[in-house]
Amino acid sequence: MLISFFQVLKRAGVPVSIKELLDLLLALKNNLAFANIDDFYHLSRTIMVKDEKYFDKFDRAFGAYFKDLETLEDVIESMIPEDWLRHEFTKQLSEEDKAKIESLGGLEKLIEEFKKRLEEQKKRHQGGNKWVGTGGTSPFGHSGYHPEGMRVGGESKNKKAVKVWEKRDYKNLDDSVELGTRNIKVAMRRLRKFARTGAEEELDMDDTIRSTAHNAGLLDIKMVPERHNAVKVLLFFDVGGSMDPHIKVCEEMFSAARSEFKHMKYFYFHNFVYESVWSDNVRRHNERLQMLDVLHKYSSDYKVIFIGDASMSPYEILQPGGSVEHWNEDSGEMWMRRLKETYDKVIWINPVPPEEWHYTSSIDVTNKLVEGHMYPLTVKGLEEGMTYLSK
Repeated sequence: MLISFFQVLKRAGVPVSIKELLDLLLALKNNLAFANIDDFYHLSRTIMVKDEKYFDKFDRAFGAYFKDLETLEDVIESMIPEDWLRHEFTKQLSEEDKAKIESLGGLEKLIEEFKKRLEEQKKRHQGGNKWVGTGGTSPFGHSGYHPEGMRVGGESKNKKAVKVWEKRDYKNLDDSVELGTRNIKVAMRRLRKFARTGAEEELDMDDTIRSTAHNAGLLDIKMVPERHNAVKVLLFFDVGGSMDPHIKVCEEMFSAARSEFKHMKYFYFHNFVYESVWSDNVRRHNERLQMLDVLHKYSSDYKVIFIGDASMSPYEILQPGGSVEHWNEDSGEMWMRRLKETYDKVIWINPVPPEEWHYTSSIDVTNKLVEGHMYPLTVKGLEEGMTYLSK
């Protein structure tokens, strides 16, 4: 049974190995999960999944495996304990549910019938009113109808099941989905370098124990500064025009970055970076910051992240006067080269899907200017960008 489950996980894209399978077998041998599907779910996820971005793939594979079994022989062989069945039912039943179950003759009768049909059934069943299967009016299975039944896998159509044997606790943690604030934080944690800064306000447990022991048992409390992410980041956001559809995800990225990086400065630009940027969109025409001042003020150990679709006329990047808002003496290409000469690591995060990049020549130009370090605005893309910056 576990070998088949292992193969389903691999097909679903969860990077599991024989070592994880053996660890799971050892855990089950030592009764870390016994006769409880929830315990088995949490145990297997803990052992088999090494990165939380695969939680959603694991949940889908877990549900699909128990949903798509052609026979229920494995379940029969495991001999579902009656005490477990009773406990799993009763702990989630409302008074209304309990009243509905009485229409079948009570909980004992429902469990007895379920076990009996598992023992009698020898193949997958579709439709009908008796066997555990799909469709039909049997009280056991899924995609059918029975007012007081037990759903085994599948999707609910009538929302009447007393117990549901399928559960997805984690969604949208796939490394190919678009970002949310939570996912951005997870990805940005790859860009971390901790240092102790500020006042001494955190207990140093090891030093306290050591000092107390050396002090003949008299308590000698030692404090240290808190550890903070010491990475310094400059964020440049493209705003307006073609970036309007991406406002929401940019807001999420800004929110996540502010919580992850203590040393972060942010600026706005339109289409491409020129001789000035701004930090307040309302006052952008009156309160601009010169790029030369930015390059001189912020040291070379800052990591630079551009967020924009890089979608414009190539003229806006390559030629003086290319800006659509003002006359720029030096081209955007020149300013990007100056920026790269100041900072070692510069990346560009693009919300446009990678498969569409070749349709826009300005994206190709921008990608070459950042030396191929343009990444898509997905969890995987952001993780790859943070990994490069952290090297």
